[in-house]
Amino acid sequence: MKETSNHYLAVTPVRQLMIKFSVPCILSLLVSSLYNIVDQIFIGWGVGYLGNGATNVVFPITIIALAAALMIGDSCAAFLSICQGKKDTENSHRSVGNAVIWLILCSIVLVVLFAVFRDPILSAFGATENNLSYAKDYFNVIVLGIPFYIFTNGMNSVIRADGSPKFAMMSTLIGCIMNMILDPIAIFVLHWGVTGAALATIAGQIVSAILAIYYLLHTKSFTLKKESFQLKASLAGKILPLGISSLLTQLSIVVIMGVMNTTLVKYGALSKYGADIPMTVVGIVMKVFQIVIAFVVGIAAGCQPIVGYNYGAGNGRRVKQIYKTMIMAEVVIGVISTLAFELFPVQIISLFGSENALYNEFASLAFRIFLSTILLCCIQKATSIFLQSIGKPVMSLTLSLLRDFILSVPLILLLPHVFPSGVMGPLYSAPVADVISLIVAAVMMCRVWKTLNDNVTEAHP
Repeated sequence: MKETSNHYLAVTPVRQLMIKFSVPCILSLLVSSLYNIVDQIFIGWGVGYLGNGATNVVFPITIIALAAALMIGDSCAAFLSICQGKKDTENSHRSVGNAVIWLILCSIVLVVLFAVFRDPILSAFGATENNLSYAKDYFNVIVLGIPFYIFTNGMNSVIRADGSPKFAMMSTLIGCIMNMILDPIAIFVLHWGVTGAALATIAGQIVSAILAIYYLLHTKSFTLKKESFQLKASLAGKILPLGISSLLTQLSIVVIMGVMNTTLVKYGALSKYGADIPMTVVGIVMKVFQIVIAFVVGIAAGCQPIVGYNYGAGNGRRVKQIYKTMIMAEVVIGVISTLAFELFPVQIISLFGSENALYNEFASLAFRIFLSTILLCCIQKATSIFLQSIGKPVMSLTLSLLRDFILSVPLILLLPHVFPSGVMGPLYSAPVADVISLIVAAVMMCRVWKTLNDNVTEAHP
C-alpha cells in the first residue's frame, strides 16, 4: 500500500503552507479563466464586439460544465483531505475512483443535452439577431471539448488535495499556453474567426486532460485499484453533499448570466446604447471579475487541504489561524481590485478591442458600479469555501446561494424599474447583494467560531 504522511499540514507554519498550496491553485484557476479571456481579446480585435457578444452567449454552457466538475472534484477533494486527517486509506482511493466515473458520466450527459438543445440555450442566454450566427459557430465547437474540460477541472481539485498543487497548475497552464499560441494563428492567419478560437480552446483542454490522466497513475497518498472504480451509493451519499455548494454556486452564475443578458438586451434596446453594447460589455466585466475570483477562490481552495486535515484531526485552534490568515490575504486582493476597476476601467476594456465612445462610456459605468463592492464579495466567497472545507455544506450552500442567486436574480429584474434609464439597474445588483451577504457571512462565522476547539471534530467520512 502506497501512502505518504500529510502530518506536515498540522505542524508547518500556516503562511508557508498557504504559499505552497494557494499560489499554484491561484495560477491554475487563473489559467482556466484566461482560456475565455484570451478568446475575448483575440476575437475582439479579429472579429469585433459582436464576436465577443457571441462568446458571452455561449459562455454559460462552460459554467454548467464547470459546475458539474467542481461538484464532483471539490467534494472528493474535501472528503479526501478529511480521510487523510483520519488515516482512512480505504475510503481515500475509493472516493477518487468513483469521482472519475462520475465525471465521465456527467460529461456524456451534458454533451448530449447541449447538442440537442443548442438553439433554445442560445436564445435563453441572450443571443441577438446580430450575433446569433457567431454564437452558433462557437457553440458547435466548444461543446466537443466539454468532456476534457470537465475531467481536467474535476481532477485538479483532487490533485491539489493529494499534495500536488504545482502539477495541477502546470497541467492547466500548458493547455492555456497552447490556446494562446493557436488563437492568433486560427483567427489572423487562417481567418477561421470564432470557430478557430473555439478549436484553439479545446486543443488546450485535451492536453490538460491527458496530463490529469497521467497523474492518476502517479499519485502520492493513495493508489487506484480496480475496486476503486466500483460505484457505491453509500460513498456518494457521504462525498457529493460536500460539493453541492460548488455546484449551485456555478449554476447560479448561469442563471444570473441568462437573466442579466436578457435584461440588458431588453432595456439596452430602449437606451442610447442599443441591445448589443450592454450585453457585450457586462459579459466582459463578468469575465474580468472571474480573474479576481480566481485569486479569491485559489487562496481559499488552496487552504482546503490544510483546513480539512486539521479539522479532521481536531486541531480547532489551527483551523482558526488558517481562516484569519486567509481572510487577510483576501482583503488585500479586494482592495487592489477595487482600485483597478475604479481608476482604470477604460484601459481595461480597451484590451478587448477598440470600439466607439458609447461602448467605452457604458464599460466605465459597468466596471465602477457592478464591481464597486468586490472587497465584500472576496470575504464572503472565501468564507463559503472555508465552511465547505470543515464539512458544513448547508451553511456554505446557503451563503453561496444568497449572494449569487437569492439576492442577485430578483435585484437584476427589479432595479431596472427604479432607474430612469432601465439599463443601469442591473449594474447595481452586485453591490446590494454583496453588502447583505457579507452580513450573513459574519453571523454564520460567529456561530462556527465558537465550535472550533482542539480535539473536537464534527465531520465523519
